[in-house]
Amino acid sequence: MRPDILHPLFTEIEALKGVGPALAKPLARLGLARVRDLLFHLPTGWIDRKTVAEFDEADVGQIVTTVVTPTEYRLGGSARAPARVVATDAAGNVVALVFFRSGSGYAKKLLPLGEPRTISGKLERYDQWLQIVHPEVMALEEAKALPAREAVYPLSEGLSNKRLASLIEAAAERMPDLPEWIEPSLLATRGWPAWREAVTRLHADPSDRIAQERLAYDEIFANQLALMLVRASSRRRRGLPLAGDGRLRDALKLLYLPTGAQTRSIGEIEGDLAQATPMLRLLQGDVGAGKTLVALMAMLVAVEAGAQAAMLAPTEILARQHYETLSRQLGGLPVNVAVLTGRDKGRVREATMMGLADGSIDILVGTHAIFQEAVAYRKLGLVVIDEQHRFGVAQRMLLTQKAERPPHLLAMTATPIPRTLTLSQYGEMDVSRLDERPPGRQPIETRVISEDRLNEVVDGLGRHLAAGGQAYWVCPLVEENEASDLAAAESRAIALKARFGDKVGLIHGRMKGPEKDQAMEAFASGRIGVLVATTVIEVGVDVPNSTLMIIEHADRFGLAQLHQLRGRVGRGEGRSVCILLRGGILGETARARLALLRESNDGFRIAEEDLRLRGAGEILGTRQSGEAAFRLASPEQVQALIETATDDACLLVDRDGGLEGPRGQAARIALYLFERDAAVGLLRSG
Repeated sequence: MRPDILHPLFTEIEALKGVGPALAKPLARLGLARVRDLLFHLPTGWIDRKTVAEFDEADVGQIVTTVVTPTEYRLGGSARAPARVVATDAAGNVVALVFFRSGSGYAKKLLPLGEPRTISGKLERYDQWLQIVHPEVMALEEAKALPAREAVYPLSEGLSNKRLASLIEAAAERMPDLPEWIEPSLLATRGWPAWREAVTRLHADPSDRIAQERLAYDEIFANQLALMLVRASSRRRRGLPLAGDGRLRDALKLLYLPTGAQTRSIGEIEGDLAQATPMLRLLQGDVGAGKTLVALMAMLVAVEAGAQAAMLAPTEILARQHYETLSRQLGGLPVNVAVLTGRDKGRVREATMMGLADGSIDILVGTHAIFQEAVAYRKLGLVVIDEQHRFGVAQRMLLTQKAERPPHLLAMTATPIPRTLTLSQYGEMDVSRLDERPPGRQPIETRVISEDRLNEVVDGLGRHLAAGGQAYWVCPLVEENEASDLAAAESRAIALKARFGDKVGLIHGRMKGPEKDQAMEAFASGRIGVLVATTVIEVGVDVPNSTLMIIEHADRFGLAQLHQLRGRVGRGEGRSVCILLRGGILGETARARLALLRESNDGFRIAEEDLRLRGAGEILGTRQSGEAAFRLASPEQVQALIETATDDACLLVDRDGGLEGPRGQAARIALYLFERDAAVGLLRSG
C-alpha cells in the first residue's frame, strides 16, 4: 500500500483548479497525469529578465522589462499583416511592439493608447526601430510579481509556459514534508536541502545545481535500493540446487576449445547453480564472443540434474535460430529440445505443452509465449534470457514465478554495458564478462564511405556476389516517408533487384513471422545473396557465409547499434568488411562515432564512449522499449552519483535494518515516490 503521506502527490491532475478535459489533453501528451508528474517535469532552461527604466542600445539581444505608454497604432492593410503598436518609455525613447497573426483588435485591447503598461520581451533592432516581437503585457500591479529568472519547460501544443508554471505552482502547494531517507553524514557533506525544498528551489531557479543534484540522487538511490531489495529477497528464497554430473557436457562435440573467458563464466555459473539460493547472473558478451555456448553448458547442467531449462528470446527469428543451433549442437545426445512462439497453434502447441508438463521436453526455446499462464513446467530449474536489455526488472520478476521454487536466472546481452549502467540497470545481479573472441574469428575491417559514392559500393557488391559471397544491406526505415530523407528498405530492395534480380531478399519488422522466417532461411541457405533489412537483423542472426555488411545512413545510428549490426558479419573463417555509408554533412558527434568504429572492434570501449555521446536509455534500447530508467537524473549525474547511491542503499539494508528502521520507513516512501515500489511487493511475497 502506498503510504498515506504521498496521496496528495498521486492525486490526478484534474483535481487542480482550472484543469478540465481540454487542458488535460496537452498535459497528457507530456506524460503529466498526476500532481507528482508536474513536480517532476523539470525546466530545461531559464529566462533572465533585466528590469530597466529606459531602453538602451546596449540591451539589444536581451530580455528587458520596463513601463511604456502606447502612442500610435500602425496596423497592416490585411488580417495577415503584422500589427505594430508604437510606444515610448519614461525617457521618451520609441519602441515598436509587433504582433504577428493576431489581428488589430488583439493589439488594441492589450495596449490602449495613453495607458501605461509593463512589457517584457527580447529587445531587437529592426531598420531604424527598436522593437519587441510579441511582448508579454501586464498591468503595472501585476508586473510586480514577475520573477527576475523564469523557468522554461518542455511544452506541447495548447499549453503555454506561463500556464504550465502556474499549474506547477499549484502542485507545489500540495507537497508534504517527507521524512529524510538520505544517510545524515552524506546529506551534511553534500549540503543538500530537504526533498521538498529542493523541488521548490529547482522550479524557482533551474540553474540551482545543488537542488538538481539532490533530486537526481533521490531517484538513483530509490533505484539502487529497489535492486538491492530484489537481490536480498532472492537471496532469502530457497531455489533448487542443480549439480550436474557432466555426462551430457562431456559428450558434446565442440568445434573449438572454449576461450578463457568462456571457461571462467561457465565455472561461475556452475558454482551458482549448485547453491540453494537462486542464481541471478548477467552474462555480458561482446558481439561474437560465444554466449550461446555458455548458455548451452548452463542448460545442460540443469538437464543433467533432472530439471528443465527455458530460453527466452526477444523475437521469433531469434527464437527459431536458437532452436536450430541448439538442435544441431545437441544432435545425437539424449536431450529433447522444443520451440514455442506465439505463432505455434493447434496440435503442435498442445504437444509442446504436454511435453513440458510431463517433463519429456528438457529445453524449451521461445518468445515470451513460454511464460504465459497456460504454460506449465514439470520441473523448471533454469531460465536463460537472451538480449536482456529488452526485458525490464519487473519482467525478470515475473519469469521467476513460473515454478514452485524460483528457478535460477541467467540473463545475456550482446550489448556490452558500461559499469555505470550495469550498476543502475542490473544492480541485483552478479556479472560475468566475455571479453575474448573465439579462435578463428577475424576482426572486421570497417570503412566509412560518403553516400555520393553509392554507385561504386553497388559495383563492389556485384563483384562480391560474383565471387560467391553474401551481404547484408541495412536501411533505417521500412517505407518512404515524405518528411524523411532516409533511404527506405523497400525502395532500396527494388533498386538492387533491378541490378541483381532474384539474388536480392527483403526483411523488416512489419512482415509476418512466416515471411520473416522464409526470407532468413533463403539467405542462410544461400538461395539469395543480398538481404536488405531494417534493424531487425541487429541481434543474434548468424550466417557465417555473409562477409559484407553495408549500412546506409550510418551517421543516424548510435555507436552500440552500429557495433551490433557490424557483428552480423565476421562469423565465419573469411575476411569480413563493414561499409558505413554516411551523409554529406556530418555533425561533430556523428564524425567521432564513425571514427571510433573504424578504429576499434572492442565493444566495451565502444559502449563507454556511446554512454558519453548519447546517454543511457539509447544504449540499452530502452528509449524504444519505453523503460527509460531515470526521469530526473541525467546520464552524467547517474555516472557521478551511482556508486555513492549504491553504497548508501547497502548501508540501509546491511546496517540500518532495511525498511523496518526509521530511515527505512522514509526510504519506503522514496520507493513509492519514484515508482520503484515493485521491490516492496516482492519483499512481502518473498
